[in-house]
Amino acid sequence: MINVGLIGTGFMALAHLKAYQKVPGARIVALCNPSGRHLDGDFSQVAGNVGDQNPLRLDMTVVRPYHHVADLLADPEVQAVDICTPTRSHVDLALAALAAGRHVLVEKPLARHTAGARRIVEAAAIAAGRGIFLMPAMCIRFWPEYAWVRQAIRAGTYGRVLDARFRRVAQPPAWGRQHFLQGNDSGGALLDLHIHDTDFIQHCFGRPQAVTSSGYSRVSGAIDHVCTLYRYPGGPVVTAEGSWSMAVGFGFNMAFTVNFEQATVDYDLARGADALRLFVPGAPATTLRPDGGDGYVGEIRHFVESIRTGRAPETVTPHDALSAVEICEAEEASILRGETMMLP
Repeated sequence: MINVGLIGTGFMALAHLKAYQKVPGARIVALCNPSGRHLDGDFSQVAGNVGDQNPLRLDMTVVRPYHHVADLLADPEVQAVDICTPTRSHVDLALAALAAGRHVLVEKPLARHTAGARRIVEAAAIAAGRGIFLMPAMCIRFWPEYAWVRQAIRAGTYGRVLDARFRRVAQPPAWGRQHFLQGNDSGGALLDLHIHDTDFIQHCFGRPQAVTSSGYSRVSGAIDHVCTLYRYPGGPVVTAEGSWSMAVGFGFNMAFTVNFEQATVDYDLARGADALRLFVPGAPATTLRPDGGDGYVGEIRHFVESIRTGRAPETVTPHDALSAVEICEAEEASILRGETMMLP
């Protein structure tokens, strides 16, 4: 059994807590929030944009509450730390947890800027030499529908990809506004929301050669709406849109369309159980329902299994998360300068 201490008690922490309940071999033994919020285990008033919306109350007779991170890291029963805190705190918390010899799962983005992300990557490489692993929580790589289409892309199941477009758009977040709407801390929708698709694109097609982006700031002072063309010599044509600029009441939507030589795959969260559709010429349209639960369950299962087997996580690595931040920063530069940005 892997004993986990969770730092942060907002929506993302709630999503992770619910996922741990579905992953055998792991249990939450400690919870930390300097403000004391939700340290009574009552998450019934916490909500977010995706996943199970049922209320949660932890049994705090088996979970130790901490106000100070140092106290949680000093707890000898804590083997792994799950960081679900605002972006600005990721670097310090990840470095402290690795230094304390704890495995680390850290929410995206890995850091607000590439310099901080590189510090984490360097520390993670040293820790890995001691058998201590850090895994970025890039949940979309584990979302069943996204994992299915990535497999189809990599295997060439329907021939070559001609074009692919991804969309993740929402009204401004209604929770954590003191963080999310401070663009200097959060990076706006570009770095907090759109980074999911940027990362998934590199997961499918590799790191792009360049990006050409347009966008604007609306609610955070950073980039809150972005449309990007990811440039791959010889194709495919790959684009993504991310936004916190939808009117209040719009809610949240994520979608993608991948056009292969021999088929089109279309996913739209708004269709519910019929979200993933496959269109093959000469055959009826098909609804696909890949197994696996949501991406939070998948990523935590992979994290726990990596610790159990002593093998570093492979589906997503610290370098992948650093690269995603680098690409997003290039997208921001493209917007601000009005020109295509090459990636090293």
